[in-house]
Amino acid sequence: MMILKELIKGNERFRNTDFKYLEPEIRDLVKNGQRPEVLFIGCSDSRVTPDLMLNTRPGDMFIMRNVGNFVPPYKHDEDFHGTAAAIEYALAVLKVKHIIICGHSHCGACKSLYDEIPDDTTLVHVKIWLQLGQQAKERTLKNNKFTTKEEMYRATERNSIRHQLDNLLTYPEVSRLLKEEKLKVHGWYYDIESGRIDYYDKKEDKFKVLEVSTYE
Repeated sequence: MMILKELIKGNERFRNTDFKYLEPEIRDLVKNGQRPEVLFIGCSDSRVTPDLMLNTRPGDMFIMRNVGNFVPPYKHDEDFHGTAAAIEYALAVLKVKHIIICGHSHCGACKSLYDEIPDDTTLVHVKIWLQLGQQAKERTLKNNKFTTKEEMYRATERNSIRHQLDNLLTYPEVSRLLKEEKLKVHGWYYDIESGRIDYYDKKEDKFKVLEVSTYE
């Protein structure tokens, strides 16, 4: 119960401090609706905090988080697709101009690709979900550019971003908007220890330090 009390106290501090300064902006967002230009697809990892690491304000980003920041390939059926629904809503309703897939260091999902997941009901959906990272694992092992397990995990995390970007391109609306130059997609890698973000340069097939000049 202690953690819940801390969360409640945190909300009280927020209402008494930051909210007062943000209130005019928030009232405008309530009245006129949200107008984010970015869809941020990140991991559910509690150490990854998009608003803190990017210093954003309410209304700046439409955020979708899941285990491993995975993007399932497009599939047209009547099943439940949370990530796909977020992508569709961001593009069709919010008209975002950018989609960022942001992976991170020490990702539990990527590490779990090398673990044996038990065949029981406790992790049945996790085991299926992790199939979305298998291509990243296979690429990492094939390239064999690591000497330790930790280096293998870091390489897998970056390779996963590459493959999730490929999956994103299977969405018809994403493909169409890219061709019409109305949308840009980005692969970012957040280093938890330093707070630094690297971006994926597709032309050179490598990750580079993200700077303001990157997109000039």
